[in-house]
Amino acid sequence: MIIAQQLVNCSKGYALGMVPGASDRLRNVLGTIASLIFFAPVVVFADGKVTRPPTLVPVAAGAFISGSDRAEREAGYRLDETAYGHSVTRDQKWYESERKLQTIELPAYAISKNLVSNAQYAEFIADTGYPAPGVDRETWDSYGLVHPWSRTRRFAWTDNAPPAGRGDHPVVLVSRKDAEAFAEWMSKATARAWRLPTEIEWEKAARGVDGRWFPWGNAFSPALLNSHDAGPFDTQPVGSHPGGASPFGLQDAAGQVFEWTSTTTGSGRAIVKGGSWDDKGCGVCRPAARHSRPVDLKHILIGFRLVRE
Repeated sequence: MIIAQQLVNCSKGYALGMVPGASDRLRNVLGTIASLIFFAPVVVFADGKVTRPPTLVPVAAGAFISGSDRAEREAGYRLDETAYGHSVTRDQKWYESERKLQTIELPAYAISKNLVSNAQYAEFIADTGYPAPGVDRETWDSYGLVHPWSRTRRFAWTDNAPPAGRGDHPVVLVSRKDAEAFAEWMSKATARAWRLPTEIEWEKAARGVDGRWFPWGNAFSPALLNSHDAGPFDTQPVGSHPGGASPFGLQDAAGQVFEWTSTTTGSGRAIVKGGSWDDKGCGVCRPAARHSRPVDLKHILIGFRLVRE
C-alpha cells in the first residue's frame, strides 16, 4: 500500500471541538470541520483503489461525568416499563452494574464519527482475504439468543460482498477479534495506530462532559435514534439521525447497534455499549448503560467503531 497523507498540527481541531460555552450544535459543526481538516488521510492501494479511513471527531483532554446515579437508573427502568409494559429490566437489575456517578480525567483522543460500515469492511476483506461476516445455523443456535437464525439472513454476505443496498449500513455479525483485525489492517494502511475504544473513552465521546443521560440530553426522543420505538426493526445507513449526535459529534451512539469495546470483564467477555435497533424505551441506550458479551459472539446487534491514536 502507498499512503498519501497530509498531516498537520491538530491541536486547533481539538480546541474547536470543545469551545467553552458553545452550544451542542456549534460544537458538532466545529467538530465536523476539524475532523474533515485534520483527520482525512487518503490511502492508495497497490491496485490503484483509493479509500479514505473513517472520519474522526476529536475528543478534548479533560474531565467528564461518567456513570449514573439512582435517579438516572430509575428513569431508565421507567422508560423500559412504559415501552414494554413489564418490569423485566428492573426485576433483573439490568442497570445496577453501571459505574457510580464520578468524574474521570482522560487525555485527548480521536474516535470515528460513524460506525464502521459494510462498505468499509468490504475494502478490508478485498485487500486481505479475511473471512466475510457471517454465522452458520449451528453456531447461531448455540448462542441461545431470542432472534431466530432466519433473521440473520438479511445481514448475510455473499461471495465476500455485503447484502445489496446495505453498503452504508453498519457492519454486524463480527466478533471482537474481527473488529480488532480491521483495526490492525487500518493501522498498517495508514501508518497510524487504530484500535477499539475503551469503555470509558466510548462513554465520554457518546455523552460529552456534563453527565447527560443520552447523547443529546436527558429527555428520551425516539426521533433521535434508530430503536424499535420508531425505527424499522433493522439497521439503517450510518449517520441517519444527525439530531441525535453527541456534543463531540458522535453519530449513532444510542441505538442502531451495540458496539464492541476493548474493556474486558473476564471469562472471555467484553463490554458492549450503545443499545440497538431492537430495543424499546431504550434505558439500555444510555451511554452509562453497560453489559458484557462473549468476545467470539457474532451478533446481528453488534458492530464497532475505532479510536485513532
